Amino acid sequence: MNSPERVNSPERVNSPERINSLERVNSPERINSPERINSPERINSPELTQELEAFLHCPTPAAWLDWALQNQALLLIDHANCEKKAASNAMGLMYRHVAHTDLLTKMSQLAREELLHFEQVVGLMAERGISYQRIGPSRYAAGLREHMRTDRREQALTDSLIVGAIVEARSCERFARLAPLLDAQLGKFYVSLLRSEARHYKDYLTLAAQYTDEDIEPRVQHFLAVEKQLIESEDDEFRFHSGVPARAAGE
Repeated sequence: MNSPERVNSPERVNSPERINSLERVNSPERINSPERINSPERINSPELTQELEAFLHCPTPAAWLDWALQNQALLLIDHANCEKKAASNAMGLMYRHVAHTDLLTKMSQLAREELLHFEQVVGLMAERGISYQRIGPSRYAAGLREHMRTDRREQALTDSLIVGAIVEARSCERFARLAPLLDAQLGKFYVSLLRSEARHYKDYLTLAAQYTDEDIEPRVQHFLAVEKQLIESEDDEFRFHSGVPARAAGE
């Protein structure tokens, strides 16, 4: 009755009933529903926070958290940008490394999840009357990429995956730090992102180790040291991954 041929047949996959079902599952109302955001598998765990703090070389400074609370519209705009860039980065890796099956699978999943998060952030912005707009990036990602090796393809892939892991880990850590400081809706939404973002950073590290014969730990520690400097130094403009405001540097 449910043979593979029948389950995967074009008629069944593209049937009106199935299409309507998928539309209901992925509707904005369901994606942003309180039931989905507060489902048990999405609740924040102390173990996850501790794991991130152990991985990163520094916590997000209190001065940045204060800055974020003063710039919540900009926080959401740049958050949306970050989700879109994360999806684009995953797609870029898929195009450049077509022979790596595990990479293709994990990056495909990651790209889909990041684009879903992008939709969710844009939806929250619309509810709050915040217009999505183009803004310049922070120096964070560029500062990490400056240290990437480019001479050999394998080394370039290793460094790219390590940088991806660190960006995802920092994003997750900032969601966790921000969540209890924000209003109930936004705080719950940020909690809902924690587990997927944590899985992303682990996937990046797993792939980095998988596609090289070198021990990646020295490179991981090198990039974490660079990242700490970027996070703790001053910035003139607020962004999701910016350092502390210039006036707070050295306080």
